[in-house]
Amino acid sequence: MNSRSGSQAGAGDLLELVRSGRAVTRGALQQATGLSRATVGQRLDRLFRAGWLREGAGGPVDSPLGGRPSITLEFDGDHAVVLVADLDTRHARAAVLSLTGEILAEHSGTLVIEEGPDLVLAELGRWFGELLEKAGQRPGEVCGIGLAVPGPVDSATGRVVQPPMMPGWDGYDITGRLSRALTEHTGAPPVPVLVDNDANLMAYGEQRAGHPDCAAFVLVKVSTGIGAGVVVDGSIYRGIDGGAGDIGHIRVGADALCRCGSYGCLAAVASGGAVARRLAASGVPAASGSDVRDLLAAGHPEAAALAREAGRRVGDVLATVVTLLNPGVLMIAGDLAGTPFLTGVRELLYQRALPRSTAHLDVVTSRLGERAALIGAGALVVEHLYAPERVEERLRALGV
Repeated sequence: MNSRSGSQAGAGDLLELVRSGRAVTRGALQQATGLSRATVGQRLDRLFRAGWLREGAGGPVDSPLGGRPSITLEFDGDHAVVLVADLDTRHARAAVLSLTGEILAEHSGTLVIEEGPDLVLAELGRWFGELLEKAGQRPGEVCGIGLAVPGPVDSATGRVVQPPMMPGWDGYDITGRLSRALTEHTGAPPVPVLVDNDANLMAYGEQRAGHPDCAAFVLVKVSTGIGAGVVVDGSIYRGIDGGAGDIGHIRVGADALCRCGSYGCLAAVASGGAVARRLAASGVPAASGSDVRDLLAAGHPEAAALAREAGRRVGDVLATVVTLLNPGVLMIAGDLAGTPFLTGVRELLYQRALPRSTAHLDVVTSRLGERAALIGAGALVVEHLYAPERVEERLRALGV
């Protein structure tokens, strides 16, 4: 096992073995850890008393001579819930999730990020209260909150760092404010809040749900802006302070002014916002990436042509990304992630990248769609709260 073994293996290590499916019977846990039957029993008893483990159906008989089937152990994904939200520039989606990622209640609506963190996070707290009622869950059952935002995040502090698309949010205490907002609207006690970039959480959710064996996974979100999430060996790669994957601000030699204040950024010429501006200039009503998405869904020819052109621009940059990271899966997601854009990406990617870099590359579109960041945010919270090193302190806090 990756964590401690032998007499050092604690309740958290046993829980990780069960959750991962590597050992799901008492006998298998003894074998994996080298612990005695009595010690395994004592540590499992704490997890049962906390409500985190339950007995499943009997497994196959271990011995060829027959006998009673082994009782399997499974993580009880119903003993608590996670609240998650995904903020875009003018729209948000929020949900209540089980610990295994099942959506129990969901809401989406207009929420304008430029109105500032205090108003937006207060409104999210109200949404969370209504969603808990809809899901039939008590506020005290919430164990954590996960939030996806369209900007770079320092994961150590949960604060966004100089976000071009989030005016007024730089350095703001998002985690503290969102935890208070939940308490104000529901009376729930303070809970951990984890914040990450939306593309990171989309990548994390998609990789875990559809490509768990892919050791190098890249997701590119093309909506109002452009960002990428990278998952390496099952973990989000964030860089030194959350800036990894910010490909929308790679310079591509154009003279268009970007929202970051620089000229020639990829996002200024190939994002959903850029396509919307070009459509509006030619008399087609479009103000955002979501408007472009609706036009593409309706088969609008000019929108399709501009989306394909934007895809070629992005594909040119992705040739470098693919050469550098050598991923097994490159996923295109967001408002522009349809056939015209994907066609443009493939045209330039395969033209510019070395054949060796693309020989084992799958270029695909999103599987989870608009829920990807929600699922990723929920998984991030659960992995944080049930990590072996954190389980022991949480069990002590519960008095078990």
